[in-house]
Amino acid sequence: MKSPIIGITLDFENSGGYSKFPWYAIRENYLSCLYKFGAIPFPIFHETSINSSLLNILDGLVITGGNFDINPEIYAEKNAGSRNLKDKRTKFEIDIFHKFLDTTKPILGICGGQQLMNVASGGNLIQDINNSIQTNIYHEQQNPRNEVSHKIKIMKNSKLYKVINSEIIEVNSAHHQSVNELGKDFVSCAIAADGIIEGIEHINHSWCIGLQWHPEFLITKADSAIIEDFVSHAK
Repeated sequence: MKSPIIGITLDFENSGGYSKFPWYAIRENYLSCLYKFGAIPFPIFHETSINSSLLNILDGLVITGGNFDINPEIYAEKNAGSRNLKDKRTKFEIDIFHKFLDTTKPILGICGGQQLMNVASGGNLIQDINNSIQTNIYHEQQNPRNEVSHKIKIMKNSKLYKVINSEIIEVNSAHHQSVNELGKDFVSCAIAADGIIEGIEHINHSWCIGLQWHPEFLITKADSAIIEDFVSHAK
């Protein structure tokens, strides 16, 4: 059996840091976590004209996060805390998400990727958690990202629960926005103690799950189970 090829969306900057010219980037563990479970990671750049062709190459899709927000104009709201918008990346990710959603190939949205999937399906976001709800959870955690920081509850009737077989897990956390109103055909499958939605899944697609945390760090058994199950559905 051939190794599945998994498309992974890249982050983009016009200049600064790595180069004074435009550049793409991906954190290493987005790639290595897939390779560990038998997949070949395939980073994809932001050109919507090739997305249909990519469907013939790729066996699954990971929509990653990054230090940016989705333009709130897309979900018909004024800016109320969104920052560092990247419209070209967002347009590209919405397009490739919809194309994969029309297939049976697995889709995993991580952190901002979950938010993208929700917005692409007609949902909206809490633009700044700390200015919107009262919470004692640091969703932009103060400890290192490769450590857990708070607990979440997994819905027992969810696809996610069948994957990890646990109702309470600990996760890392690196976000200031979150899913608010759910997009079409999405349901919540995980929630934090303060009510923030930590996981969503599509009711019609066989494997389309968004997670607000970063399982690619493989901190817990639940993280490994998610990545392994995702890869297995791409084979």
